[in-house]
Amino acid sequence: MTAATKGVQEGQQASEFTLPSESGEPVSLADYRGRRVVVLYFYPKDNTPGCTTEACAFRDGHEVFAEAGAQVIGISSDSVGSHEAFAGRHRLPFLLLTDEGGKVRRRYGVRRSLGFLPGRVTYVIDRQGTIRHVFSSMTRIDQHVNDALGVVQRLQAHPGTP
Repeated sequence: MTAATKGVQEGQQASEFTLPSESGEPVSLADYRGRRVVVLYFYPKDNTPGCTTEACAFRDGHEVFAEAGAQVIGISSDSVGSHEAFAGRHRLPFLLLTDEGGKVRRRYGVRRSLGFLPGRVTYVIDRQGTIRHVFSSMTRIDQHVNDALGVVQRLQAHPGTP
C-alpha cells in the first residue's frame, strides 16, 4: 500500500502538532515550516525488532538526510523515558516524540495492523508543510527509509515540484 487509507494524503497540508521529545522538550511541526523538509515516521513501539531495525536504518542514513535538508522525526505512543532510553541505546541522532493516547497518529490516519498493533507509516513533508509522500507497510521496513530519502533528494534538487 502506498498511502494511508484515511487521514492526510499526498498533496494535502500536514496536520500541525506539538509533542514532547525524548528530552521532554516540546517540538512542533511548525518549527520546521519554511526551513526543512520533515521525514515523519510513525512506528509501533520502542525496542521491538522491526522498530529497532527501522530506527537504526534512519540513524544510518541520518547524515544523507541532513545534507539534503531534512529532519527525521519518529513518533510512537511510548513514554518520554522509553524514548530517551531507546535513543541512547541505539545512538539515534534524530527526534523521537511521544504521542500518548495516539491523538496525532489518529489525526494522520495511521491505522492499526492486525487490529491491535499501531501502524508503521512514513510521511515526507516539504518546507511549505505539504505532504509529498506517504508509505505504509509493517514489513517493508527498508523501503520506508529508501523511499523517503529518494523524495527528500528530489525535493532538494527541484524544491517547487511535487
